[in-house]
Amino acid sequence: MSRLLTIIFLLIHCYSNAQEQLISSSGKNILIRNVNLIPMEREVVIPRQDILIRDGKIAAIGNTGTLTGSKDAFIIDGTGKFIIPGLAEMHAHVPPEDNLKAIEETGFLFALKGITTIRGMLGHPRHIEYRNKINSGEIIGPRFITSGPSLSGGSVKTAEEASAMVKAEKAAGYDFLKLHPGLTPETFAAIEKTAKEVNIPFAGHVSYKVGVWRAIDAGYATIDHMDWFVESLVPGIDTIPESAVGLFAVFIADRADESRIPKLINGLKSKNIYVVPTECITRRWFAAGDPELLIAAPEMKYMSSKTKTSWVNAAKNLQQNPSYKPATVKSLIEVRHHILRECQKSGVGILLGSGAPQEFDVPGFSAHQELQYYVDAGLTPYQALVTGTVNVGRYLKRTDIGIIKPGAVADLILLGADPLKNISATKDINGVMLSGKWMSESYIIQELKKLEKD
Repeated sequence: MSRLLTIIFLLIHCYSNAQEQLISSSGKNILIRNVNLIPMEREVVIPRQDILIRDGKIAAIGNTGTLTGSKDAFIIDGTGKFIIPGLAEMHAHVPPEDNLKAIEETGFLFALKGITTIRGMLGHPRHIEYRNKINSGEIIGPRFITSGPSLSGGSVKTAEEASAMVKAEKAAGYDFLKLHPGLTPETFAAIEKTAKEVNIPFAGHVSYKVGVWRAIDAGYATIDHMDWFVESLVPGIDTIPESAVGLFAVFIADRADESRIPKLINGLKSKNIYVVPTECITRRWFAAGDPELLIAAPEMKYMSSKTKTSWVNAAKNLQQNPSYKPATVKSLIEVRHHILRECQKSGVGILLGSGAPQEFDVPGFSAHQELQYYVDAGLTPYQALVTGTVNVGRYLKRTDIGIIKPGAVADLILLGADPLKNISATKDINGVMLSGKWMSESYIIQELKKLEKD
C-alpha cells in the first residue's frame, strides 16, 4: 500500500510541476475540454465545447467528446469556465530604452494578464529587436506592433526634418508613426505628405495648432486619448491659450457644447479613424482623489518606487494647479462618456487602450480596468470586449486575431466566470494561451512573483 501511495504522490507531483510549466502546442496537441466558448463573432456563450490547438493555431472546435486526433493531447479542463480571445492593449508604453530586460519584463507582464497583443506608442530601436525575438519564438511576449520615436515639437522643428524622420522610421522597419504634441501646421503637413508617399500610417496625439478637423482630414489611423475631441466642442476654442485648456481639456470641459458631438462622430466615421480612449488616464490620474490610495493598490508592487513616486507627484501637481477643479473633471468624464456612446452607436471603431504604464496604470492590469470604464460609459460588456478583440483584428486587417474559430491564432484567456454578465470577470484569469503556448494559473502566479519590484 505504501508503494502505491508513493506512486500516486509522484504522479500528482509531476502533474503539478507540468501545470507550472509553459506548455507549447508546437508539434503537440493541446485540448481545452468542456469549456463555455465565447467566440466573439457574435454575443453568445456556447456550452460544452472542446478546442483543439496545434502549432499555435486553433485546429478544431466541437462539442465535448467529438474531436478526433487528440489522444496524445495535453488536457486543460475547462469545466465551469469561460474562454475568450486574448485581449489587446492598443496604447502601451514599452520602455523606450536600451535595457532589453526591462522591455521584455514589461511585455511579459502584459502577457501574464491575458494581453496577447500590444501596440507600443513610444518607439525605440531596441523595440524592433524585441519584436523580432517574439516573432522568432526566442522569447515569450505578446504580439508587438511598434511605432518609432515620436514626432513632436521637440523632435522636428522644420518641414524638412519632419519629412526626413518619417522616411528614416519607415526604412528602419517601424510599423507606424507616433505623433506627439507640439507639431505645427507646416511640420504636420510634411509628416502627412511623406507618410502617404512611403506608405506608413500615423497615430496618436493631435497637436494644439493642428486641431482635430485637420487631423481627421489627414486620415489618422487612430486618434488616441480622444485628444482634441472635447476641445472641439468648446465654443471659441481658437481664442483660448493651450495652457488654459489643459491636457485633453481637463481645465475647460465644463464649457463643452455636446450638441456638436454628431459632427465629430461623422468626421471620424467618414475617414474610418479608430479611437483609442485611454479612459484610465482620465479616471485614475485626472480624477485620482487621494493618489496615495491608488498607489497602495496590490498591482503597484510591479512598479518601482521611483515610478510610483513620480505618479503620485504628477497627480498632486495637477490637483495643485489653480485651474484644476474637481467639478470640471467630472464634466470631462461625462462628456467623454457621451462621445464613447456615440462612437459605439454610430460604428466608429473603438480600440482597447489604457496607456500603461502611465500614471497609476500597471501593464496588463489597467486594460481590465479600462474595460470596466467602457461599461461605466454605457457600453455593454460584449461591446467592451469587442474593443480588445474583434475590432483589433479589423484594425490590423487580420481575420485570425480577436476571434475564436478554426484557423485563428491560439490567443486565449480562460476565465472563472462569464464576462458577458459582468465585465470584471476578465480579471478572474485561470490561464492564458499566447500563440499556442499555455500558461496555467499556477505558472502565471509563479512568474508574476518574479516581476515584483518592491
